[in-house]
Amino acid sequence: MEKRQAHDSVAVRRRNLGLVLRHIAEHGPCARTEIASATGLSHASVTTMVTDLATRGLIAEGGILNDGSRGRPRRLLRLIPHRATTIAVQITSEHLRVAVADLAGTILWQATTPHHAAAPPTPAHVAAAESLAAPHDVAAGSPGAMADAIAVLVRRAQAAAPVGAQLVRLAVAMAGPVGDDEAQTVLVATDFGWLRPVRLRALLAARLPELGCPIDVINDANAAALAEYHAHPRRPRGVVYIAAGTGIGGGVVLDGTIHTGSRGIAGEPGHMPVAFDGPPCVCGARGCLVCYAGPDAVLTAAGLGQTLRREGVTSAADRLTEALARRDERALAAVDTAGRALGTAILSSTSLLDLDEVILGGLLAQWFPWLEPVIRHQFAGRRALVPTAEPDVTRALLGADAALSGVIEFARRAALSDPATVARRPR
Repeated sequence: MEKRQAHDSVAVRRRNLGLVLRHIAEHGPCARTEIASATGLSHASVTTMVTDLATRGLIAEGGILNDGSRGRPRRLLRLIPHRATTIAVQITSEHLRVAVADLAGTILWQATTPHHAAAPPTPAHVAAAESLAAPHDVAAGSPGAMADAIAVLVRRAQAAAPVGAQLVRLAVAMAGPVGDDEAQTVLVATDFGWLRPVRLRALLAARLPELGCPIDVINDANAAALAEYHAHPRRPRGVVYIAAGTGIGGGVVLDGTIHTGSRGIAGEPGHMPVAFDGPPCVCGARGCLVCYAGPDAVLTAAGLGQTLRREGVTSAADRLTEALARRDERALAAVDTAGRALGTAILSSTSLLDLDEVILGGLLAQWFPWLEPVIRHQFAGRRALVPTAEPDVTRALLGADAALSGVIEFARRAALSDPATVARRPR
């Protein structure tokens, strides 16, 4: 019983540390009285938490506020962002992306690399970006090889991090649904040939025993959805994000929080059936959205299948955009089919969830000018019956950086929520 009470006490203290640090990070510089009012903690508890965070080098006094009222001027507290860093990794079908960021979310170093790039890292303690723009050649269906590639890249990122900063989080964004369990299991990743559950976090932990920080695996589209939500100029209450990259992924954001459902697979529109008699899908169903609006389906229907296989999805997608601009009939027909399928999926999603807005990202944002009129046409019947039920359909704002921005923010928030992972500095 005593052990449990002690454990509960430690958990409460860690939670309160996170409450105080997050408030300073989001609203600082701020005074202790403001923190107590916002968090509901007593002034004595705030003082204790502030002392602890200061010994970890995470905060410092940053000025005095004298508002003219009676009493002593209030000492303001500010975050020290460079005290700790996070590493974010994004996995795509063509490359791996990695970034080192501080606790303010500022990117200090980033790289895009094929998985086999294992050149000795050169420390660079300044903001820098590298590009080794070549597809990674991780064998399809080989999670172990992917984990090896990520481990190489993480070590490069560690070498490039600022001297003296403690690494407090590694977060990896994967193109596939990730279970809402302690293992954060990648349930399936058909674009990578992962047709069975993969415990990617455990694979990474085995390859990076020296890391010394928590590892998280999240769905890349969920990360992108959160980033796009926070970039939105008017922050709607509920958003559905649908993006085409390696396939079709997405996410649902409700009141600023990703909704992952009971098993971590909510907001995965790619395998939503839009036609009961459609073509068979790799997931085992028929007529899924990805069969009509996925990059492979659209580019092949537009006559760019060989370009896709020979030059990759980015080059083929650019060719399609050029063909659409010159009103090529085959290209327009392919996008028309994709738009009708998307319209059907959006109607189903918004009818079920009553959301305000649908954001199209990835290649769908690139083709948005041609998709949007077709999608709107799909809404015509519903619009005539219930005009107020039609959601806004908009183009994503962050482009190819959405998923990486989202996983950086995820890692930052996780680190701020658990500052006890940062070591105390000797007095």
